[in-house]
Amino acid sequence: MTVQLNFLPDIVAVFMLMFARLGTMVMLLPALGESSIPMRFRLTIALALTLVLYPVIGSQYPSGLTADPFRLLLLLGGELAIGFAIGLCARMITSVLQIAGVIVANQSGMAFALGTDIANEGQQGALYGNFLSILGITLVFVTDSHYLVIAALYDSFEIFPPGTTPPVGDFSKNAADTVSHVFSIAARVSAPFLVVGLVFYFGLGLLNKLMPQMQIFFIAMPVNIAIGLFMFMVLLTTMMMFYLEHFQQSLGKFILG
Repeated sequence: MTVQLNFLPDIVAVFMLMFARLGTMVMLLPALGESSIPMRFRLTIALALTLVLYPVIGSQYPSGLTADPFRLLLLLGGELAIGFAIGLCARMITSVLQIAGVIVANQSGMAFALGTDIANEGQQGALYGNFLSILGITLVFVTDSHYLVIAALYDSFEIFPPGTTPPVGDFSKNAADTVSHVFSIAARVSAPFLVVGLVFYFGLGLLNKLMPQMQIFFIAMPVNIAIGLFMFMVLLTTMMMFYLEHFQQSLGKFILG
């Protein structure tokens, strides 16, 4: 009895295309693709998701892929482009907290207090931003919002069917809209600190005019830091709830239903 295995090359080709899209997205998506998560673990997540989704999604790919290597390479490039575009736009969402943290640090007199940001490739960043980034990732898992990330992975095959040309124009527009939205949300999150900082420094300027012989800014620096820490403690819950709402709404663009 002879067992025919002619179907195996097509299965491997489809699996490779799915893994290219899912692997690229997992490397960039929030929560699952953080640099603090080991690379092997992220690849394992991508491989496991590919194995789970293959029975459902595999039939959507064209048949006979191995007969035309050039077509296979074009499809591979398209899958990588789709995964990169979705993952990059989703990755921009998490930069809200880092930008907001930098604004808060500047207004609170702690702009030069830098630390290693493990959520951003180990680069130097403002302490407020580092703390908010880690807290944001933690809340994504605590509130089960990482399931939205997995839903976006699955629905990407419905929004961008396999074998179709990636909509480069739509990707570019979405990236531009996401960047502007990120800065808008970061400004709203840090708005109380901007207002208080403006009033505080305006008052210092007036006091300096009234008492030029006093070292106003030297005396006011501890007060500025104390006010910033107090406001940060009071507003932290509101800031993170606002961020989570933004996180869920932004991922909703890539989820059907």
